[in-house]
Amino acid sequence: MRTLLAAVALLLAAPLLAACGEEGDTTATDPGSDPGSSRPAQMPTEIPAARGTVHTRGLATVMDKAGPELCLGAVAESWPPQCGGPPIEGWDWADHHGVFERQQRIRWGQFLVTGTWDGSTFGYQDAVPAALYDAMPTEEVHLPAPAVEHPPAELEDIAGVVGALPGAQGAYTDAGHVLVDVVYDDGSLQAWVDDTYGKDVVIVRPALIDG
Repeated sequence: MRTLLAAVALLLAAPLLAACGEEGDTTATDPGSDPGSSRPAQMPTEIPAARGTVHTRGLATVMDKAGPELCLGAVAESWPPQCGGPPIEGWDWADHHGVFERQQRIRWGQFLVTGTWDGSTFGYQDAVPAALYDAMPTEEVHLPAPAVEHPPAELEDIAGVVGALPGAQGAYTDAGHVLVDVVYDDGSLQAWVDDTYGKDVVIVRPALIDG
């Protein structure tokens, strides 16, 4: 009889024990451990600085209306040309006699320029004028297949976003990619677009090259 009563008591208590276990479960969970909760880092907000020497990607226009500037974006073909860019510290037109144009107080010329870059100012070290510049033969560039493919409309949306990267000169789609021209990239801009959109979807092309 005692055995029967004990069994009945256990059966009656089982639902209560289960309920208590559910309500008192205090197992900690890390919301960050859910892969679906991860978010890409915020877009960089500052143009990176270069640790060493940089040079322009090919010839660039040095424009001087109220001080020398290095034009790293589009140049309007007028007389004189219309363009602007970061200031060049240490530039002296007397060092480039006979290899630049002049209209009244405005001076300009095309050069392969070498120097330093602190994120806002170019520190002049050397320049090769266009007349002496021997461009290396260019080979056809084959863009790698992106790890994540996006439809054309989505690529246009991506171009609209990455066009706001610090130092961006323009962004456009090309053969399944988004190409974005920037002043300089120390690798952090490319890393951000890779983390955000997948590897080789967005290709960052700096106007200033290390070395």
